[in-house]
Amino acid sequence: MNITLNNGIVMPALGLGVFQSAPEETSAAVAAALAAGYRHIDTAAAYGNEREVGEGIRRAGLDRSELFLETKVWVSDYGYEPTLHAWEKATRKLGVDYLDLLILHQPAPDGFEKTIAAYKALETLLAEGRVRAIGVSNFMPHHLEQLLAATDVVPAVNQVELHPYFTQPDVQSANAASDILTQAWSPIGGITFYPGWGDDRQNVMADSTLAAIARTHGKSPAQLMLRWHLQQGRSAIPKSTNPVRIAENIDIFDFELSAAELASIDALNTGKRSGPDPDMPRPEFFAKAIPEA
Repeated sequence: MNITLNNGIVMPALGLGVFQSAPEETSAAVAAALAAGYRHIDTAAAYGNEREVGEGIRRAGLDRSELFLETKVWVSDYGYEPTLHAWEKATRKLGVDYLDLLILHQPAPDGFEKTIAAYKALETLLAEGRVRAIGVSNFMPHHLEQLLAATDVVPAVNQVELHPYFTQPDVQSANAASDILTQAWSPIGGITFYPGWGDDRQNVMADSTLAAIARTHGKSPAQLMLRWHLQQGRSAIPKSTNPVRIAENIDIFDFELSAAELASIDALNTGKRSGPDPDMPRPEFFAKAIPEA
């Protein structure tokens, strides 16, 4: 299943995420995903595994034109010239000469002037053909409003935490109003175990409502949630390094959820964020330097 972005670029709706994938496991996971039929890989400079993503791609032996590669600029590389250089670091590590989608990893609102400058660098990269689409991640509606007022190109994508326990309807509405695709990180709730964040964690995968609907279709709760995302027009980036789960996560195109089932899943929303709050200042964390290629 593909989604056409607001600039006409076609993107596979489902991608493999590699957040918290150890570098030594990443290349095998990417190769397994591509063998299973994935054509969209999502990584980030801050994950420290772009080089291994590139190795997995080369191992799979696919033509570059068959792949959709998405990565993210980290906050320490924000600013106009630093962000242009961030593209160079990313492409060298991945072993490619262009990116399909490059996004800003965080709004970093306590230094938003650098965020704006970074986005203007993305606009330059887009105009020069070095990226095919640009976007943002973890932007709340007020961040988007500020960005849109100061820049020319509407983001193609806003990647945010989104799963049945945290559906962010206000963010989804703001994205839709500007024709920005909502892309879900932690689409099956894995972020409920985000290290060092939050004390009251709930395992979405163990939810009884999801389990009951999944049994009806002969699918797993993870497959159910991914189908829920795609049927509602979102992109989803499930993460796994297990070849069996990787293959299972893409096996979601042989069933369809009813309107009532979709509504039942929507109703699970708690409104409680499980990952970091994008408005929280984290200067030491954001200062993490991204190594050269």
